[in-house]
Formats: sequence, structure tokens, C-alpha cells
Amino acid sequence: MGGNVELIGRDDQLDLLRRLLAEPRSHGSALLVRGTPGIGKTALLSETATLADKLGYRVLRTSGVEAESDIPYAGLQLVLRPLSAEAAKLSVPHRQALDTALGHAGAGVPDVFLVGLAVLNLLADAAALAPVLVLVDDVQWLDDTTAGVLAFVARRVGTEPVVMVGAARDGYRSRLASDELTSLVLGPLTDGQATRLLADRAPDLRPTAHRRLLAEAAGNPLALTELSRALGTSADPHISELPLTERLERAFTDRLETLPDITRALLRIAAVDDTPSLPEIYRATREFTGATASAADLEPAVRARLVQVVGTELRFGHPLMRSAIHQTMPTGVRHAAHAALAAVLDGDPDRQIRHRAAAADSPQETVASALEDAAHRAARRGGIAAAVTALEQAAALSEDAGHRAERLLRAADFAVELGRPETVTRLLDQAFTGPLSRRQHATAVWLRGSFDEGLHGHSSGAVSLTALAEEMAGEDHTLALRILWSAAQLCFWSEPGPEGRRKVLQAVKRMELDELDPWRLAICAYAAPVDCGAFVLDRARHVVPKEGDDGRAYRMLSTASLLAGGFDLARAFSSVGGAPLRAQGRLGLLARTVGADAWSALVVGDLGAAIASTEESRGLARETSQTMMYGLMTATAAKLAALRGEEDSALRLAEEAEEIGLPAGARPVLATASMARGLAALGAGRFEEAFGHLRRLHDPADPAFQVALRLTTVGDLVDAATHCGRTEAVIPVVTELEEIATVTPAPVLHADLRLVRALLAADEEADQLFTTALAADLSALPLTRARTHLAYGERLRRRRRSVESRDHLRAARDMFDALGAIPWGEKARRELRAAGETSRRRAPDARDRLTAHELQIVQLAAEGLTNREIGQRLYLSHRTVSSHLHRIFPKLGVVSRAELRTVVSAPS
Repeated sequence: MGGNVELIGRDDQLDLLRRLLAEPRSHGSALLVRGTPGIGKTALLSETATLADKLGYRVLRTSGVEAESDIPYAGLQLVLRPLSAEAAKLSVPHRQALDTALGHAGAGVPDVFLVGLAVLNLLADAAALAPVLVLVDDVQWLDDTTAGVLAFVARRVGTEPVVMVGAARDGYRSRLASDELTSLVLGPLTDGQATRLLADRAPDLRPTAHRRLLAEAAGNPLALTELSRALGTSADPHISELPLTERLERAFTDRLETLPDITRALLRIAAVDDTPSLPEIYRATREFTGATASAADLEPAVRARLVQVVGTELRFGHPLMRSAIHQTMPTGVRHAAHAALAAVLDGDPDRQIRHRAAAADSPQETVASALEDAAHRAARRGGIAAAVTALEQAAALSEDAGHRAERLLRAADFAVELGRPETVTRLLDQAFTGPLSRRQHATAVWLRGSFDEGLHGHSSGAVSLTALAEEMAGEDHTLALRILWSAAQLCFWSEPGPEGRRKVLQAVKRMELDELDPWRLAICAYAAPVDCGAFVLDRARHVVPKEGDDGRAYRMLSTASLLAGGFDLARAFSSVGGAPLRAQGRLGLLARTVGADAWSALVVGDLGAAIASTEESRGLARETSQTMMYGLMTATAAKLAALRGEEDSALRLAEEAEEIGLPAGARPVLATASMARGLAALGAGRFEEAFGHLRRLHDPADPAFQVALRLTTVGDLVDAATHCGRTEAVIPVVTELEEIATVTPAPVLHADLRLVRALLAADEEADQLFTTALAADLSALPLTRARTHLAYGERLRRRRRSVESRDHLRAARDMFDALGAIPWGEKARRELRAAGETSRRRAPDARDRLTAHELQIVQLAAEGLTNREIGQRLYLSHRTVSSHLHRIFPKLGVVSRAELRTVVSAPS
């Protein structure tokens, strides 16, 4: 420990940090140190920096400051300041995103994830020369955008020589405190350790005082140090009854009162300032007191160990010192301090208006209006959390009730984007305390249901939202359309019944949108995928999104096509729409776009693509806090695992998805999980069990019933039924779906019905029906073609036509092997064996040897993308991509990228 008494009792933690720093240069890690105020987090970070210096690390630092927590990217500025030269060498999109985020350029809004990718690449490039340590103190007070960027980086440094160590106070939430960071909790010192610390800091304490201090400090190192100074000086007989943090703050403020007036004024200005700049503090203190302040006036505070002067910056010895000074300032004094700072910030209008607002003691519309402008400037830089705070402050200072309500609603809309339901609720509750116009009331009602796909937010769901949209249509067309889109999405996630769906269709028709408008097509597909299927698929093929479309239209078209049964079209739209979303870093929308591709690829049988897309969409949904979307993609992963024969994984994932979907009644999640369970049982030959799971999808009273998704399962249902003697039970379902097929052109449904007719037919009719099923164009549906060959081969063998059966069984085996549907390929082998023909074992391919993440990387490399291009696609550093490929090549038995295309391509 080098004699550092502040680290007494922290040997185990220091050993852990030494091991992290001594890891191989190709391995990174992220650690979050947690503990109460004064427990030693900052001292541990300081020692970590010393260790890293000795090991040749480049050390980058930042710290959260409560006064700066609403300034976008304030913390990131400090981290990246030493890397300004390297930042100039970033690719143009990343350099522009970073410049805009840090306020150096005025380009379009940078998504926090695009900024995160720029920072990740910047750190990775720096780490190629020397390993990098990023130290982040007081994580709980980081601005939201910095916390988001650092969390993004922390999830991706596993293959980079980058170590991140943060420190956070217990009891605070932060985006950086995610599951991906290893947590290290600092507990109190033992009595023996505390005695050693006291012996160094207060060697002359009497035994009675020593015992009292040990009891009051409860093993807190800062308390042992500071309370030993204050012991016996407080006039408050109840001081020991206060919580420890308050006692520490009282100790600091008691020390403040002993300082000269000018020194106290300097510290008060510093406590409310959102930068540590000494020149700024001196200027503001002159405004505050009328007297000129200098470095000499700070000396008493430095001697009292309240602050440190580092170059041209003033730093508090501990964050509690700042908060203690701030909280004990009389209201009038605090307002005057903020006014003084505002007076010296003419060159920084956003900071100036924040201090003007803090100085106001009554509504001031000019200040409120300026705050609103600052909020929108912050949003353009990606500072959505700062925009929420500024708009809420603007509302509090509004003189007009209508302006107040409007600002609260805009703040709530931004809070929805942040994924903060508790903030949305609080802001809307404030809005409802005053008068609201019809439009404002409609907006508030709509915003209340903006989380979990609206499943918890609207008591009558799609019906109430549709009525609200129609009420607004004549007053605010854009708002009405957004509300109706929410109603339509609820038709997917829940079941409003035929009447509810009909009302949504009537409403969108009355809005008189163009037939090729993506909004209209998406609303029709979500509300009535069967009745509007033909209309949606026909019109979608002719849509040309407007120039400059940001990917949203393609996202809407991809999911619309999926629900209408046009899986090839859905995949095409997903592919085109994903590019701009990736470029902009809009990972929330990207999760849904890639998810549409994953679900579609799974239905048609492109399991290689489904593996990669499912993994990406699921990860993005989790990263962007889309709970129901994460549940849906977890269920999709379960279905994929079932088709691959990974039954344990399938059941585990299905259970996880159901735990998310059941409480909310999320029908797509439950439907896909039931498909996964049914397919897992079907692949394992448990036909009665498979029938039970798959039959649920066609029972309107079952929460797994989903009008669009069930149209892809009739072939599996009848397959299970014919193998367990439940043929009669599926006749009503097949009859209903035959009627539905007269309305919708959905290719999978029609292909499945051709197979089902053959499965249910008598022997004398089966040949013709199987021939008809195989004669159809199934080039886009290889899984259906393979299943049809297998079913026909089974039927022929059971009719003792073994020689004829072999061609079909052989075709089925080869197709299932190529697709990666392992249980069905093995079933075809067993049938072939029974028909008198032996089969070779299936040769493992890339899908079997690689993880889903590795498969995604290698597929992009096989397409000819460079490491940097792959990194931009997948939001990884190019060095991480290189590291992955280095490990992948031996697994696949290749030595160059040129060989990858042959190795990873799967015939269809």
C-alpha cells in the first residue's frame, strides 16, 4: 500500500485491481466499485491510477459532478481531452458524431450509441499503443449521455486492452451500473483496521473519545478522519443521533464557519458552479461580494483540507463537502450565487440560462422561454436527459398555464425516449394539476401508455386509443396518426377483438392517407393482417420511401410485410432499412428492424441468417431497454434452438420469454414461446406434447393466440396430430384456415395448407396432393419443401413403397442438413434406414462451430466487408472484429478471408 493509511483494510480489493491491470494485453474488463460516502472509493481509484502508471497504462479520468449532471457529455469531455489528436484521425461519421456531441460542431443529432462507437474506436486505437485505464469517480452524478456512452463501451471492451474502473455511491441508479460491469462492494473497516487509521490521524485521542469515535464512525474511513477533527467542537448535543452522512456534512460546514468571509464566498460560488474553473469562480465571487478574490483567499480553505487547487481548477476534497456547503446556504444566498455566475457567463448561453433559472424565485417567462430553447439545443446534441430537466424547469418558471403544460408534455415525450416511466408519470401528474387543452389532454393520455408496448398503460387498449386519435384528427393530424399507430401496435401485442380491429381500420381510412403511405400500410397490417394482407403486400412492393428517409419507413414496411405473411419482402425491407439506422446509431429502431428479419428468416428456414439476426436483435433490445421486444426475441431464440435440436436451450429461453410476456399478456411473446415448445417436442418425437403446445396458438381464448403469427404453424400442428392420433381435433382449425386463405395471399399459409391437405388425405388421394404441394414454387420456402419431402417419404414407406420413398427422404435429409434443422435431418435418416438405405452422418458446419456472435461476424466478412465496416455494422471496434476473426479461422479450418464464403454459405 506504500504507507497510504486511507487504504488500510483494502488489501483484497487492491489485489483484484492488480490482477485486472496485469491481464493479457488483449483482454479488457470493467469494474464498478460501490460503497457509502467516505468508505474509500476515491482512494482506491487513486491507487489504481498509481498501479496503472507503473504498468505503462495510459490513464484517462473523469468524475461526475452533481452540478454538471444535466450538461450533455460533460463527463466525456474530461475522458477524451487527452485524446484530441487521436480523435482527429477517426472516420468522418464518427468524428462528426463526437464533435457534435462535445459541442465542437453543429451537425444533426448524434445518437448516443453512434457517439459510443466513436469513443470505443478511439479508445481501441489508443490501446493499440499502450493499454488504457479509464477511471470514473462519482458515477452516480455523471450526466446521462456520458453514462450511456461509457456503459456502451464497458459492454464491448472484453477483447480490447482497456480497463474501466468506476466508483458509485450506494443508493443511486446509473446507466453505467449495468449487469455487464463486475461489482465490487467496499464494506466498513473492522475495529482493528479502524484503530490503525485513528492511530495515524488522531494519535492523541483519549481512550473515551477513541471508543466513542469508533462507535460513531462505524468503520467509515472518512468519518474516522473528519469526526476526529470535530470531536468535542460541536455545540449540538444531538449530533451523534444524525445519520453518518449528515454528521460528516455538519463537520464540513462547522469548519466552513471558521473561514474568512471572502473564503466562504469563494467556496459558495464553487459549490453551485458547474465547472471547476478558478478564473470563473474569481469573477463570479466579485459579482457576488463586490470584492476582488485571489488565490491567497483560498489558502484558509486549502489548509482546512476542504479544497485543493490544481492548476487553474478548484477541487473539493470530497463530494460531501460541496453538497454540505450547497445545502446549508440560505435560499437567498444560493439565488445570489447563481445570479453572480449567470452574470459572468455571457459567452456560454446554455450555462448562463441554467444559472438564471436557478436564481429565479418566481415565474419568469423570458427565462422559461430561454430554458426551452436550451432544452432543444441539448436534444440536438443527444442530451435528452438534459432536455427533460430544462423543460421541467421551464415549466416551473412559466407564467402562462398553457405554456407550462406544453413544456411538461414535451419533457414527458423526451422521457419516453429515455425509457424512464417513473419520470414520465411524474411529469404527466404535474401537467394534470393545471388546465389542459383537448390536444394536450390527448397527448398526456397517449404518453401514459408509452411503455411495454402500451400493454400496461391503457385500460381499454386499442379501442380507447383509436377514439382518442379520431378526436384529434381534425385538430392535430400528426398527433392523431401517432396515437393511431400506437393503437395498431396494440392489435399486435394484445387482442382487441374483431370490433376493435375494425375501428382502427375505419380510423386510418378516414385519415385519407395515400395508399402507398408506410404509416397506412403498417397500421392496416397490424390491425388486420388477414383482411388487409393482400392490400398491404401489393402496395408495399411499390413503395419508394421519401428521399432522406431515416430508416423508419423501411422499418414499418418490414414489420407490415411480416404480419401480412410476405416474409421475403419483410427481409428485403429490413436489409435496406437497417443501413441508415446503423449509420445514425438508432439502435432502438434497429432492434425491431433486425428482429423482423430474424423472425422471417426463421419461418422460411434460413437458419444461418436467423442465428445472427436473432442474437443481434435480442442484444439491441436489451441494451435499449425494450422489455417486450427483448421477450419476443428471446422467444424467437427459443424457437431457433428448437429447430436446431438444442432442446435444453429452447426450453430455458421459452421460460425466460414467458416470464416477461405472461404478466403483460404479450401475445406475440407467448405465441412464439409456444411454437418453440411445440417444435422442441416435435423434434424429440413427443407428438402429444407438441400437439398441446401448438394447439394453443389457434384457441382465441388462449393468451398465446395471435392472429398473424399463428398462420405459420398449421403444418407443424397437423404433423403432430397425425403422429399422435389427434387428426379429428385439427379439422376445425384447418377448415378455418382454409377460409382465411381465400382472403390472404400469405405464401407460408398456402404452402402449409397444401402440405396439410396431403397429410390428412386418404392414401388413394395423397399422391396427387403431395405432388401438387411439391410442384408449387417453394424456392423461397426451403424449410416447407424439406418438410413436404419428409412427410411424403414417410407416407410412402409406411405404405410399403420403400424404393419410391428413398428419393424424397434423401432430399429431405440433405435439405434439413443444409438448413441446419438437425432433429428433422436425423428423422429423415431414421426413415431412410427403415427404407433400407444407410446415410452418412451430417458434417458440422459454421453454424455448429461458432457462437451466434461469431457467425454474424464471419458472415459479414464472407460478404467482403472490412473489419472497420463490420465494426460499424455491429457496433464493435475494428480491433475487436480482428480479434474475433483471429479465433474464428482455426475453428473453421481456414487461413484467409477468401476461403470464408465457401465455408459459411449454406445451400438452400
